[in-house]
Amino acid sequence: MTGSKSKEPWYLQLHGQVGIALLSGFLVGVCARLLAPHGFPTEAFGEGVGVVGDIFLRLLKMVIIPLIFTSLVCGVASLGDARSVGRVGLRTVLFYTLSTTLAILVGLTLVNVFAPGRYLDIGSSATLPEGLSSSSQSLSHFLLHMVPDNIVRAMGNGDVLPVIFFAILFGLFLVRINGPNVDTVHRVMEGALEVIQGLTLAIVKLAPIGIFALLTREVVRSGPELIMRLLPYFATVGGGLLIHAFVTLPLILVLLARRNPLEYFRAVLPAVATAFSTASSSATLPLSMECAEKEAKIPRGISSFVLPLGATVNMDGTALYEAVAALTIAQMYGVPLDLSQQALVLATALLASVGAAGIPMAGLVMMVVVLEAVGLPIEGIATIIAVDRVLDMMRTSTNVWSDLVGTAVIARFEGRSP
Repeated sequence: MTGSKSKEPWYLQLHGQVGIALLSGFLVGVCARLLAPHGFPTEAFGEGVGVVGDIFLRLLKMVIIPLIFTSLVCGVASLGDARSVGRVGLRTVLFYTLSTTLAILVGLTLVNVFAPGRYLDIGSSATLPEGLSSSSQSLSHFLLHMVPDNIVRAMGNGDVLPVIFFAILFGLFLVRINGPNVDTVHRVMEGALEVIQGLTLAIVKLAPIGIFALLTREVVRSGPELIMRLLPYFATVGGGLLIHAFVTLPLILVLLARRNPLEYFRAVLPAVATAFSTASSSATLPLSMECAEKEAKIPRGISSFVLPLGATVNMDGTALYEAVAALTIAQMYGVPLDLSQQALVLATALLASVGAAGIPMAGLVMMVVVLEAVGLPIEGIATIIAVDRVLDMMRTSTNVWSDLVGTAVIARFEGRSP
């Protein structure tokens, strides 16, 4: 089957179709904006096309909670016992801490070298998003939120972290308790996972259409000229994300996972491209798991444990962005931050990225935590918000790419790498 699939023309393979969708969406969006002065209903066209993308997003979000729950339960059960789960969990957390720290260091290096805050105007007319100032949460609140008092309500609200916590406990006790009834539950969970994965695969085939629609609407709304207004800041964040995505993570892939970066990236490209267009690592999770298992040949027991966890707590791109934005705002206000304060930015960005939800603009919300940690005014966010949507797409794709690299690393250290 693998041999026949490799003979398909590139434009019939999912990664090829996603690439065509990205290019087509951008070009159609630009053309629609160019036709606006001639009476073309550009905004209505963009919103109309975007509805198709919204439907695709809703289909993806529809399967997130059942997919996370069934895949984690089966993944934990397949690992065998609490000791195996603890070992894989510890390795996963260590990798995510390493990759996120490296991402922040890349961002801090670039923002200190290029100082993009010097070129920004404090008197920007931009405004803060509503409710942004009240978004920070304490560590105790984060830990309490992780343990659900009502798992059904948590599932209904789409709270991923409590679902992960409950699923891991459920999977552990599924292998700890013996008996025919427990075996039946195990078979039911595996059957449910197969059904959910089949549904996910059907939705994934619609990815090129959804990506085309979402990107077309975004270009119509923002326009390619949006980047020019904050070019130094945009270049610093974007450059940091590119360095981390195409230098740091491939080096980790070679050194720790012993995988060819080009081949591995090609295998998971549909997931990375979908993350770029949706700006949501949670919405991309079904496709990430599909690419990891089917294309990258990662064992289900590893991918079903590492990827749901990564979509919730591993935010390399978000952490890098928060660190760069914080120092940019400090430079904009003329506030010097010494090494100890920058170390505090690193630590806070690392912790804040763990609490960032896998939804669009979540990193902007968590930015408040970082700014408050070093005493910077949150009003500075209003100046840089103009290009946040574009950067959100870039940092989300970096987050997902890091999750997938981590999956390969854990698979290799568990002796289950292809």
